[in-house]
Amino acid sequence: PLGVRLAVVFFGALLAIVFLAAWFGFSQETRDTYTPFQLSTLAVMILGGAGVGYGVARARVDATDEGLVVVNGFRRHEVAWRDVETIRLPSGAPWARMRLTDGRTLSLTALQGSDGPRATRAVAELNALLEQR
Repeated sequence: PLGVRLAVVFFGALLAIVFLAAWFGFSQETRDTYTPFQLSTLAVMILGGAGVGYGVARARVDATDEGLVVVNGFRRHEVAWRDVETIRLPSGAPWARMRLTDGRTLSLTALQGSDGPRATRAVAELNALLEQR
């Protein structure tokens, strides 16, 4: 998802700049009042935020000869072409959804509705590949 990746990078960098500016804007006396526990808590929160950003930004859908590889966050799904019924991106939906032949649905968070024509084109390309199979 292009828009999501750009937002993660832009706002992540902006947040890092603000944090660093605030930290170095404190006097040394103020910085010395922070305990190791407080600093480690802050570090865990920053790493957690970076992890969530990374998970969101790594979403993708890859078409292979055997089927589709869908990565949503930290979960990976491999779906054979014969198991895919339809792929749709309804107007106003946050992301595309794939309906499987067994009735289940799988979200394709890599194809964000906010990406507009780019996501619509990707869904059309996947459906064309599905028709060929």
